[in-house]
Amino acid sequence: MTEPVIYWTRRDFRLSDNPALVAACESGAPVIPVFVHDETIDALGAAPKWRLGLGAEAFGARLAEVGSRLVFRRGEALVVLRALVAETGARAVHWNRLYDPVSRKRDEAVKAALKAEGVTVVSHAGHLVHEPWTVETGTGGFYKVYTPFWKAVRGREVAEPLAVPKLQMPEVWPASEDVAAWGMGRAMDRGAAVVRPHCVIGEAGAQGRLGAFIAHRIGDYGEARDRLDVDGTSGLSENLTHGEISARVCWHAGMRAMAEGKAGAETFLKELIWRDFAYHLMHHTPHIVARNWREDWEAFPWNTDADHPHVQAWMRGRTGMAIVDAAMREMYVTGRMHNRARMLVASYLTKHLMTHWKIGMDWFADCLVDWDPASNAMGWQWSAGSGPDATPYFRVFNPETQAEKFDPLGRYRRAYVAELSGRPPETALAYFEAVPRSWEMHPGQPYPARPVVDAAEGRKRALAAYENRGF
Repeated sequence: MTEPVIYWTRRDFRLSDNPALVAACESGAPVIPVFVHDETIDALGAAPKWRLGLGAEAFGARLAEVGSRLVFRRGEALVVLRALVAETGARAVHWNRLYDPVSRKRDEAVKAALKAEGVTVVSHAGHLVHEPWTVETGTGGFYKVYTPFWKAVRGREVAEPLAVPKLQMPEVWPASEDVAAWGMGRAMDRGAAVVRPHCVIGEAGAQGRLGAFIAHRIGDYGEARDRLDVDGTSGLSENLTHGEISARVCWHAGMRAMAEGKAGAETFLKELIWRDFAYHLMHHTPHIVARNWREDWEAFPWNTDADHPHVQAWMRGRTGMAIVDAAMREMYVTGRMHNRARMLVASYLTKHLMTHWKIGMDWFADCLVDWDPASNAMGWQWSAGSGPDATPYFRVFNPETQAEKFDPLGRYRRAYVAELSGRPPETALAYFEAVPRSWEMHPGQPYPARPVVDAAEGRKRALAAYENRGF
């Protein structure tokens, strides 16, 4: 066959266990991998867009190692793919599915249009352990609570990961644009230089990260994952987000660890399925990414002013609640935030500060290199009490007692809040280099003498609001 096949990569920057790439190669035709910078990428926040660009460039380098290349094109996805079909004579396009409402709408339109023009279009399952529509309750509906969802899938067979395929090259490569000229990191400004050393980019790095976690930390994962002052997590959220490693590879690694008797392995597997659950909910109830999942929360009197002084203090890591401020500053320095810390800052914003969860969700969508549309939306609504499988709405995390439990010696707080230490570490000082210049932050500023809203006051106010709404 001389007519090539187009492989459209989106968030699957890997050669191993890549169903769309394998299917393209198994056609026996030359394969042209392409990355399209379209309107969905234009809409990304600063950190996610920058990190996506780094991932795409790394994948291009990985393809070059095996004699292939990644074609970069910018424009509306359908227009770009049509042009490539016309230029190359390609008769088929393959991609791995995405599940957020915007991507689904785009992909359905692209598939319908290309098929109508005689092009074979095939989408594949490559981002999750289980496709969202393959898990149903006994009555045929979708699960709204995590625990029964986990019980429904924990014993299922999961296919073994696919091997790296052998790519056949086209005789002539289509022209590629200069990805550097796109400026995908422009909005990161000086923050890019601070965050970059904390990123592990590319397939080899992701596999190394998984290997180190399985070898050294998974045994203690059940308890260590909640500790803010130790390195107890896998760190794989960044790589799973960009498909630099597949969820299926992680699942089988966790299953092997569990078979070997490593204590934390089942908890790790549950976290992978928690990610699946978030996508399951986004697929069946796509409004979760934009409004309250529970309709009875629509009238709740949230503050919706992102410029409110308390919200600005939260954004800048200047609330005076040290554990909350440390978490926010960790995000600006590393591009990520510990999962326990995410719950704490979300609870503080939505309950102590009585601010709409969407303000926090949108802020995270601008600042996190591991931003994930499903996990971010579900996490914020879980913390706020407005979402599925939510923490009870009346549960208000006490930041001070949480700090005592999960950062008992204050190491995490001192690591990121320079004002708490006479000799602050580099991680704490880096915050002042990462944040926008317009904030006019510098290490000599005194730390707030008291929280903008203290623990007891915030809890009392939140409970009063819930009671008045009749919850």
